[in-house]
Amino acid sequence: MRHLAGHRVGPVALGCMSFGGIYGATDEAESFACMQAALDLGVTHWDVAEVYGDGVSETVIGKFLAQTGAKVTLATKGGIYRLPERHFSNAKDRLRASLEGSLERLGRSSVELYYVHRRDHAIEVEDVMETMLGFKEEGLIGGIGFSEIAPFTLRRAAAVGPVAAVQSEYSLWVRQPELGMLQACADLGAAFVAFSPLARGMLSDGFPGRDAFRDDDFRKGSPRFSDPNYQANLAAIDGFKAWCVGRGWATSATALAWVLAQGEHIIPIPGTRSAAHLSELVGAQAITLTAEDLAEIERILPIGFAHGPRYGGSWPGIEIYG
Repeated sequence: MRHLAGHRVGPVALGCMSFGGIYGATDEAESFACMQAALDLGVTHWDVAEVYGDGVSETVIGKFLAQTGAKVTLATKGGIYRLPERHFSNAKDRLRASLEGSLERLGRSSVELYYVHRRDHAIEVEDVMETMLGFKEEGLIGGIGFSEIAPFTLRRAAAVGPVAAVQSEYSLWVRQPELGMLQACADLGAAFVAFSPLARGMLSDGFPGRDAFRDDDFRKGSPRFSDPNYQANLAAIDGFKAWCVGRGWATSATALAWVLAQGEHIIPIPGTRSAAHLSELVGAQAITLTAEDLAEIERILPIGFAHGPRYGGSWPGIEIYG
């Protein structure tokens, strides 16, 4: 078990972005089956956000919890808005409106963890912390989290009050959190929650290939899925897949086992709405990587191997590590 916002949770959590249709039309029955499988498998932490499907993911989770009465450690996020274009705001009234909307959709009076989804640099992080501490005092949230911040921002926030978790992309092909964030979280007693730990599907035996992407799949605009980067990334990851086959392990489970091996305070949140896929992912908990295994993985996929930046265009809410 691992620790998150005062709760003990399973090592592998459930990322719920796909419930909102970002990787294809949302099927409520399939999402319900996935959540039931999560309960059966002991996956006790679920992560969602207001912006996932513009509230659809939260609504689906809320319906499931209402029907089943299931008890889970639930996290959601606010701070990204569409006006109609992407916009970030950490203003107190905007964060409150987001939180209240999330609670209504989730059918909850509070959530165990609430993240500032993206930093609004027009507002000092100390002021944002005061807003979040106010929500905590009201009993609306349990722990305070931030997504995609830098280590120095975490330390500034933690000087105002306790930060329960930081969420950032982390996987074999995104290693920036090793430049201080993993260490800062460990120093401050915060969990590090790793999103996209399977490289947006690339680190999976079931990855269908770029040609299967729908026209509205956001990966179509990602530099890492565009040539020549895509072909170079495929070639590198194929070597890792072959090594996993030789060990008798699923590629996705092995990739998650690698994330788990980087620290006891790290919790990966792979996204899926497939019960079968979730069962495969939980298999990571049964894989113990030796020092020799970790060294071989590093040889096959050395730090910095991935071709292309994480995102295309401008993402001003993401801070640069360093």
